[in-house]
Amino acid sequence: MTQRRNLLKAAGVLALPALPYSGATRAQGAYPNRPVRLVVPFGAGGATDIIARLVSQKLTELWGQSVVVDYKPGAGTVLGTDFVAKSAPDGYTLGMVITAHVINPSLRPTMPYDTLRDLSGVSLVAISHILLAATPGLEANNLRELIALAKSRPLSYATPGTGTAMHLAGELFKTQTGLDLTHVPYRGGAAAYPDVIAGRVPLIFDPMFASMGHVRAGKLKAIAITSAERAASNPEIGTFAEAVPGFDVKSISGIVAPSATPREIVRKVSADVGRVLAMADVKSRMAEVGMEPSPATPEAFDAFIRREIERWAPVVRASGAKAAD
Repeated sequence: MTQRRNLLKAAGVLALPALPYSGATRAQGAYPNRPVRLVVPFGAGGATDIIARLVSQKLTELWGQSVVVDYKPGAGTVLGTDFVAKSAPDGYTLGMVITAHVINPSLRPTMPYDTLRDLSGVSLVAISHILLAATPGLEANNLRELIALAKSRPLSYATPGTGTAMHLAGELFKTQTGLDLTHVPYRGGAAAYPDVIAGRVPLIFDPMFASMGHVRAGKLKAIAITSAERAASNPEIGTFAEAVPGFDVKSISGIVAPSATPREIVRKVSADVGRVLAMADVKSRMAEVGMEPSPATPEAFDAFIRREIERWAPVVRASGAKAAD
């Protein structure tokens, strides 16, 4: 069963009503009774930030309390996530996380918090597909042709940076195929596109929503997405799994809380996030930025985080990747 199916199966229990409050929580009144902070561990802009602001707006409407987005960028999302981990565990500080959340424990061995001990998953929020695209003149039009070409000569690939989901998708591809591919990291995907379009670097791994404008304009050609299933938005583009069985890499976003946050609060937030993600206008806006809603229970998201940390550790070791900041 693929990662996607596991997550969808887990999401089936999200419609359960929130549990009643007890103890100190009841004494303080129903949660939330004051503004909630949603920490985004990177700067404003980009698809995940759009989703964070959309979710915060809808939760504000559901709860009748403000959910304020607070940007704390730095150290590959570590700075903002550390702030969440060390905040009061009362449900009033939540954090957005992206794929870096499950890669950082291997990439950054001296982090100021323990990902599994100090933070609890609230809900997976969305997935986005990663596209491998090529300069138009490359002598390959799909993944099988690319594999054959890469066996005949070395190739290089660009990514938005070392240790990103895009970088490790490339490294996993190398490991599973034995190809000679050289990683060329950039500071963000936008910086890489001029070189790939010009053919100075023949390939790029980047989120599908970021690459498709260049593909539609004829400046790049789509090779395959790294997910196991084809994207609903672009079903004509093949998947890695069609040429490399079992290959499945997606970029994710989710919400976490300090680990000691009462479980009834965690479950309420998770259930309400699920309700938000089921809204038609939310689904439509997410589709516009290339993301698919993927709610999950806290328990399912915790299990996902643990599996993904274990999954990426050997890939990081094999790649020799080191944190750049």
